[in-house]
Amino acid sequence: MTKPDTLAPAAQAVGPLSAALPPLPQRAIGIDVGGTGIKGGIVNLRKGKLTGERFRIPTPQPATPEAVAGVIAEVLDELLSRDKAPSAEELSVGVTLPGIVIDNVVLSAANIDESWLECDTTELLKDFPGRISTLNDADAAGLAEARYGAGANRPGTIMTVTLGTGVGTALVHDGVLVPNSELGHLEFEGAKPAEAKVSASARERLNMPWPEYGETLRRFLVHVERIQPVSQFIIGGGISKRSEDFLPFVTGLRAEVVPAQLTNNAGIVGAALYAAERARLAAANALGSAE
Repeated sequence: MTKPDTLAPAAQAVGPLSAALPPLPQRAIGIDVGGTGIKGGIVNLRKGKLTGERFRIPTPQPATPEAVAGVIAEVLDELLSRDKAPSAEELSVGVTLPGIVIDNVVLSAANIDESWLECDTTELLKDFPGRISTLNDADAAGLAEARYGAGANRPGTIMTVTLGTGVGTALVHDGVLVPNSELGHLEFEGAKPAEAKVSASARERLNMPWPEYGETLRRFLVHVERIQPVSQFIIGGGISKRSEDFLPFVTGLRAEVVPAQLTNNAGIVGAALYAAERARLAAANALGSAE
C-alpha cells in the first residue's frame, strides 16, 4: 500500500477499491461535529493535511439536527469563501457525527441529542452545495490515521480507539474502512458500556492516576483483542497528547499500540477523504451502469 503524497493520489491507498476509482480531486472539505464545537477545514487529499486554518463554531444547545445543520452551513460557507476552496464541480463534503451512520441515516444517539435518531442526513443537508457524505466520527479519525497517520503503509487490520467523552473505535483493513464497529459500547468488567470506565472523561470523573488508567486501558484492549484481533491499535482523542503518561503501562498485547499522529484534525481529514472517495465511487458506478 502506497502512502499518499504529492505524486500519488489518495485513491491508490484504497486497497481493493483502487481499480474502481478515478484519481481523487486535490482537495475536499471535512466537517467534524463534536459535543462542544463544530470544526471544518479544506483538506489536501494528496498529503492528508489541512490547507489553511480550520474554522470552528460552538455546537448549538440543544444540538438538534436543524440547529447543527445551520452551524454546518456557516462553517461550509466560510471554507468555500477561501481562495483554495474546491471548485463547485468537484466539491465533496464529509460530515462526522457521534453515532452509528448507515447510508447517511443516524441509527444511534448515545453521545448526541436523541432527536438525531433515524435522521436522514441526505434530506437534512439536501440544499447544501457539493456531494455530502456523513459518517461516524471515530470512523473518520480511524480512516485518516490508517491512510496518512500512524497506520500509513501498514497492511492488515488496524483499529483506532478514540478516548474522549466516550470511546470510539474504527476498524480499517488494508486501507478500507469497516464502519460502525462501536466497541466502546461493549460490556467491560461490569461497566455498561465500557466507555463508562475507559473514556478520558471517566478517568477524570474517577480521579484515576495515569498508571491506573493505563492499566485499565490495557485490560480493555486485551478484551477487545479477543473479540477482534488486529495488528495495531492506534490511540486517539485529545488524551493522546498525554500518551507518554499512560501508554507505557499498556503492555503485553499481541498488537502494537501507538499514539495517533493527526490528533485534533483526524476527523476533518478522514471525513474529507471519505466524501471524496464516495463521490468518485458513485461516479464510477454510474458510468458502469450507463455502459
